[in-house]
Amino acid sequence: MASIGLWNIAREQPDLTAVVDPDGRQVTYAELAAAADRYGRGFQAMGLEPGDAVVLLLPNGIDLVSVYFGAFQTGLYVVMANWHLVGAEVAYLIEDSGAKAFIAHERFAETATDALARTDVRGFAVGDLPGFEPLSSLGAGETGRPDVRTAGSPMLYTSGTTGRPKGVRRPLTGADPDDVPVAATWFFGIFGLAPFDGHVHVCGSPLYHTAVLNFVANSVQLGHTAVLMDRWRPEEMLRLIEKYHVTHSHMVPTQFHRLLDLPAEAREKYDVSSLRCMIHGAAPCPNEVKRRMLDWWGPVVVEYYAATEGGGTTIMADEWLRKPGSVGRPWPNSVVKVLDDAGEEVPSGTTGLVYMRMGTSSFQYHKDEEKTKAARVGDLFTLGDIGYMDEDGYLYLCDRKADMIISGGVNIYPAEIENELAVHPKVADVAVFGVPNPDWGEEIKAVVRPAEGAAPSEALTEELLSFAAGRLAKFKLPRSIDYVDELPRDPNGKLYKRKLRDPYWADRDRAI
Repeated sequence: MASIGLWNIAREQPDLTAVVDPDGRQVTYAELAAAADRYGRGFQAMGLEPGDAVVLLLPNGIDLVSVYFGAFQTGLYVVMANWHLVGAEVAYLIEDSGAKAFIAHERFAETATDALARTDVRGFAVGDLPGFEPLSSLGAGETGRPDVRTAGSPMLYTSGTTGRPKGVRRPLTGADPDDVPVAATWFFGIFGLAPFDGHVHVCGSPLYHTAVLNFVANSVQLGHTAVLMDRWRPEEMLRLIEKYHVTHSHMVPTQFHRLLDLPAEAREKYDVSSLRCMIHGAAPCPNEVKRRMLDWWGPVVVEYYAATEGGGTTIMADEWLRKPGSVGRPWPNSVVKVLDDAGEEVPSGTTGLVYMRMGTSSFQYHKDEEKTKAARVGDLFTLGDIGYMDEDGYLYLCDRKADMIISGGVNIYPAEIENELAVHPKVADVAVFGVPNPDWGEEIKAVVRPAEGAAPSEALTEELLSFAAGRLAKFKLPRSIDYVDELPRDPNGKLYKRKLRDPYWADRDRAI
């Protein structure tokens, strides 16, 4: 039986394609393993030891995957920097994580050079960057496996609703990096993704996201070719699915929306019959959008709810059709509970804060004991999401506690309103939040990006409010609608609602 694990596959099936670069270049397992060995030896030649950290500011591509596996096999923590950060923010990641090396791409020259100037870390670059050494010099002339080999780990930084982001740092396991963690095969097994089996993964989201990185790394470890996209475009994804016979991916609802916005002839042009499991999470998906994807792609659209910190739920397509709107039941070995403000479990059908735990695993927010404590009740932790369990143990999410609107003492969940407005054909994107109201405390505001061909107007506002009135109770209807050219989302679809909401509250504060 064929062995799993990057280096084992490289030994037994050296010519098997591991990664397809965005430029179309196919990289074999032997080539990927050799590059990872070279970088791993380079890190050790610099004096890096297990438990040290490196920061990566790289676009999706073979360089990122090679450096990641090089750091992973030498026991390093790998911090993935968001491309959209500015220099000071990347410098914070370098300093906070204690990174000993910083690897950047010339595409992000302004941010990378500014970050390097603010720190004393050693920098390596893909392309030409002042102050950086060429990445090709890292481990140049080195051959063979690194002398010290032990499993490292990603060190992911939470986006942080307040203050600076916090690193989630797990203790290193001391495992042999050639041994694929049981958790990886177990997690993919939830979705029916077995090792090898002709699987091909397409990655259309930035690898600085936790789940995206995990899906690509696990795919490679399990003998699944990973096809990388540099910038996601809906029709290009369909082309890649057909060309490489893609079987699975990790997606977000924003991508579903854009795929559905393609003209019918474009959607029907490509053969997507190879798809087996298209997994989505990271943001709420409107029910009607999901139904349309199921109608198009068939019962391959699978949803999960999980956290960087550990634990989660899954719901398969057939279950979702019976339980529309649910994010599923807890994974095996995962505990999910809904608790009230006193930390007591609430009855089924009653809303509260969602708490979870994965086995006996533990984590801490790096250098932030208070945040770690604040997110916990006993051995459970919360992301701040509000939800409820039904009588069959299926979890439904209402919204984030921080986004909940309290108007006249009534709790209102913006996500419910967003899901209804999002399916109107003249709405390309929408955000709903609370703004000050002198009598009610808060009132509901909607901000809409009109679909192509629709223009902001009083008539459009009346049309949208009338549409919502047929689908929502009166107390849930927006009092006003503003229009923007673009909502502040990251490439993985996460909405930075504070950027929209804060100016309204700042105006109120100035007036007081």
